[in-house]
This record gives sequence, C-alpha cells and structure tokens, in this order.
Amino acid sequence: MVRPNSARYHDEPVLIRSHISYTKTTEQDIQLGHSYVYLHDKQIVGTFFFNFGKDIEPTYAVIENGTWENDHPYGVIHRLAGDGSVKGIGTYCINWCYEQCHHLRVDTHPDNQVMQRLLIKLGFTRCGIIHVVQDNMPRITFEK
Repeated sequence: MVRPNSARYHDEPVLIRSHISYTKTTEQDIQLGHSYVYLHDKQIVGTFFFNFGKDIEPTYAVIENGTWENDHPYGVIHRLAGDGSVKGIGTYCINWCYEQCHHLRVDTHPDNQVMQRLLIKLGFTRCGIIHVVQDNMPRITFEK
C-alpha cells in the first residue's frame, strides 16, 4: 500500500556517495507533498519521491549521449529505498507511479546495477546521461 509520507525522522542518515543530508531532503519532500511510503502490515518498509508535471526536473533539461523519447509531462521517481524486509517494493512502487501518469523518467547512479536491471525489466528505455546539480555526478536516465 502506498501512502503520502508524513512521518518525521529522528536520526540523521547520510547518503554516502554525495554526503547529502538524506533527512533534510526527505523533510523537504514531505513538506512539498511528494514523499510516499510503502506499508506492509502497517509498517513503513519503503519510501520514494514522486512528482508529475511539465519540466519538473531541472537536471533533465540537458541530456548527453542520447535524448528523451518525448517532451510530454512526466512523472519523476527519486530516492526509492526499502528496508530489505519485503521483496518487490521497487517493482510495486514504480508500477504505482506509472499508473498515476503513464510517462515516467528516472535517473540512477552508474554503480546502481540493481535499479538499472529493475528499470529495464519493467520496460524502461535507457535514454542518456544527466549530471545532478548537487554533486555534478553522472546519472543514467531511463524513460517509459
């Protein structure tokens, strides 16, 4: 079950690769109404960011080594994570997002082979490379 996330987090996890405060980012996502949780037996076991609209992700304006499939409004998924207790959270959350808008764009780190395989399995097409503003690191982009 997917629900908007209204929980407050008390510890300070850090995204290791880019040293971005994950708690601060999650709190901003919650305030904007774009943070969602996956519930299993009334427990939060997964979380993700989802937003939909026209040109909603500024870092997607410039894409290298490829192109987006079209310029229609799209949904964006970020920060998809599960606690490891339930299998299939990624598939369920991505499919839920697709049901909301039928056009998704996702980016992931080149080292995140699990996410890349999942996106391809779910019918996404690899589109190119973008660079995230926070750390200027390349991300592989996918679209469906």
